[in-house]
Amino acid sequence: MSSPEVTDTAGRPDEIRAVPVRRPGRWIAAAVVVLVAAAIGRSVATNTRFEWDVVGSYLFDERILEGLRVTVELTVIAMAIGIVLGVLMAVMRLSPNPLVSGASWLYIWFFRGTPVLVQLLFWYNIAALYPKINLGIPFGPSFIHADANTVITPFTAAILGLGLNEGAYMAEIVRAGIISVEEGQSDAAQSLGMTRLQAMRRIVLPQAMRVIIPPTGNETISMLKTSSLVSVIAVADLLYGAQIIYSVNFKTIQLLIVASLWYLALTSILYVGQYYLERYYGRGAVREEPLTPLQRIRLGLFARHEEGGR
Repeated sequence: MSSPEVTDTAGRPDEIRAVPVRRPGRWIAAAVVVLVAAAIGRSVATNTRFEWDVVGSYLFDERILEGLRVTVELTVIAMAIGIVLGVLMAVMRLSPNPLVSGASWLYIWFFRGTPVLVQLLFWYNIAALYPKINLGIPFGPSFIHADANTVITPFTAAILGLGLNEGAYMAEIVRAGIISVEEGQSDAAQSLGMTRLQAMRRIVLPQAMRVIIPPTGNETISMLKTSSLVSVIAVADLLYGAQIIYSVNFKTIQLLIVASLWYLALTSILYVGQYYLERYYGRGAVREEPLTPLQRIRLGLFARHEEGGR
């Protein structure tokens, strides 16, 4: 009679080999996506009506680059005005004074309730209502007198229309960030002798940035694209430069592609900036910071190299 075979002298169980679950649906979906993308890419690349040589010849045209500069200026200035107004209106909206909070609510209600294109046209034609601009003491003497047509240029009208409209949206974004911070933070700051504004500036707003940054990045990207509306009031932005060119050579689609490529390039830069800002202000919310795209690529390459070495 043979003795039983000893499988493991240490008495440990056999090693379990994990077998990944097969998911054929994922491979089928990936194959469909690849086929559709390849078909679209082949159609775009082989369709001679796109005239990619024309697109390339106008991509760095002087008029396009000048319009690009104006678009960037509009975006930066309008967002700066919007952020400053947004913080101010958000603080006013949360004020216990009903007149102050009511004035903020009225501002937000008006500028969010009317289309930005209507506001641009309104500021562009403001001289019809106020041909002369007088600034001074309310119900008192005026110290500054100016002609409205001279002061409110198309570029100024574009800044006013975009900036004031953005301020209403930023006010709600900042207000949401402020109320996301526990009230105990403000109470503790006031118990230490800080005023309400000091507590807001030193305690509440820094903590609210984690909530404020993501939608602010989205608003910046949206502002970049919304700035194309200023072509209606003859501001020579990126789209207006493309329109000027194709009104002469009738290459409408090709020039619109040129403008779209530049918009995509700028929004891509803003996407990267937004990602790193979110990562910076979200440091205290998670135990480990999320990996950057470069870190993910590097980790994936090293992982593949180690698997290949085995």
